[in-house]
Amino acid sequence: MSDIIGPTSHYFYSQRLKLHYVDWGSPEAPPLLLVHGGRDHARNWDWVALRLRTEYHIVAPDLRGHGDSQWAVGGSYSVADYTLDLAQLIEALQLPPLLLIGHSLGGSVALHYAATYPERVNKVVAIEGLGPPPWLVAERSARERMRDWIAEMQALARRHPRRYASLEEAMARMREANPHLTEEQARHLTVHGCYRAEDGTYLWKFDNYVRATSPYLEGMRDARAMWSEICCPVLLVRGEESWASDPAKDGRAAAFRNATVVNIPKAGHWVHHDQLDEFLRVVRKFFDER
Repeated sequence: MSDIIGPTSHYFYSQRLKLHYVDWGSPEAPPLLLVHGGRDHARNWDWVALRLRTEYHIVAPDLRGHGDSQWAVGGSYSVADYTLDLAQLIEALQLPPLLLIGHSLGGSVALHYAATYPERVNKVVAIEGLGPPPWLVAERSARERMRDWIAEMQALARRHPRRYASLEEAMARMREANPHLTEEQARHLTVHGCYRAEDGTYLWKFDNYVRATSPYLEGMRDARAMWSEICCPVLLVRGEESWASDPAKDGRAAAFRNATVVNIPKAGHWVHHDQLDEFLRVVRKFFDER
């Protein structure tokens, strides 16, 4: 991929944070926003963007606390914060009604935006963006959630970011997280996902506080209520080798007005990395449907 001209870097502001996004050009084409998952970055979409950039105006943000975006002072990272940031970016670029693809956390953010502004979204693709299987989402009191969040934040304050002696060592960790990755994919994701410190070690760019779970995390009832507000067609993509449950079988797909579920074989949580050709075939078919 090194011989391919990549995207241009730009910045916008949300809640006084300087946030980064990349633009793949073709501003005259229909807009398509790509939203990455937790502890990831905008350049994880490069393989998708390279294949779709002549058909769409592709923009991919680094969520707050990720990639080359600023970290939130105090560690405020919730789906609500990320959805605000997405709204600010779309406003800043003055984009017409658009297409959204989000992965994992980014899928949840894309769905929240589509529920909040249904008139601004034409179609949404969410790759495992519904959160944990419903049977793992326990309804807890507000007090319990607040106590757990405070304990989690205190634990993160004591946690030191892991340092890697070399880029190769960081790459090995990347491939440990997703064994489906090729060496080329792992290198590309690692190069764009970490930085070299003054002492020569390598650290991930994301803020460790993005690991914290907001005490205001919505339960399954609230999530289903949000999904039901989405007016446009939704494509829910899942890897058959992933930990995520099938939304068609666990009942979550029924919360949407118009949702299609596709399970992709030989793919884990990062479907767009593991089975790029099949993922793009499914997405193109979905986008082309009237």
